[in-house]
Amino acid sequence: MKTQNKSQSKSKVPKEGLFPEIIRNDYQGSRKLKGKKAVISGGDSGIGQAVAVHFAREGADVAVIYKESDKDAKETKKLVEKEGQKCILIKGDLTKKAFRTRCFEKIKKDWKNLDILVNNAGIHTSKNSLERISDAQIQETFNTNIISMISFTRNFLPLMGEGGRIICTTSVTAYRGSDHLIDYAATKGAILSFIRSLSANLAEKKILVNGIAPGPIWTPLVKEAFDNLSTFGKDTPLKRAGQPSEVAPAYVFLASRDADYITGEVIHINGGDFVGG
Repeated sequence: MKTQNKSQSKSKVPKEGLFPEIIRNDYQGSRKLKGKKAVISGGDSGIGQAVAVHFAREGADVAVIYKESDKDAKETKKLVEKEGQKCILIKGDLTKKAFRTRCFEKIKKDWKNLDILVNNAGIHTSKNSLERISDAQIQETFNTNIISMISFTRNFLPLMGEGGRIICTTSVTAYRGSDHLIDYAATKGAILSFIRSLSANLAEKKILVNGIAPGPIWTPLVKEAFDNLSTFGKDTPLKRAGQPSEVAPAYVFLASRDADYITGEVIHINGGDFVGG
């Protein structure tokens, strides 16, 4: 089930399950990312879209990498441009080397350099037993969620210099597992190790690598993946699921000068669940 989300920007947290809140109307940007250039994979919807709009409100131009939904991508572009920033849309499959190369060449030509890379693209398919997970599903999940992420990051490193930021979306499932998202949780664990390993590798170059581990967050993907939406997020201490608008500000923090002394870390946004590591 692919990450295809619908977007709306509302001033209050909406009734659960109706639509994702992308950015609060009362969110005050303070130009934390003024003049920055950011590439966001999976930036057309849900958390990725929220990150794109928050970055724009903070003064950054963004390039959104997306696979399928032209409607969602155009809505993201509209929201970014409404903030007075530029938005580049690049459509294609990140698991294909030729497309990753095309993304790099486009950004190199248009921007010359890159300040922020957000690795957010991902998929998952819910299966309640390991026996039901096919080899094809395993391969697609790993190719999309972690293998292409490593290659995509490698491609963009030549455009990044001192002060560059790489932010990867992992998940609470990387820490506690998931009985119905076994292969997905495994990829999110791999992303966690990638964050820690790459942060150590790039520390000398002063490029910082961190992650966000969302818990239950309302996006239309949730409607596709879970049968009983009435209980979604209710097992957290806050007794509700979160909104993309409640996740994206953490990406702003990690992309800004406020996080100059943070690398190899993961911020947990999960409604109060305690996780190790």
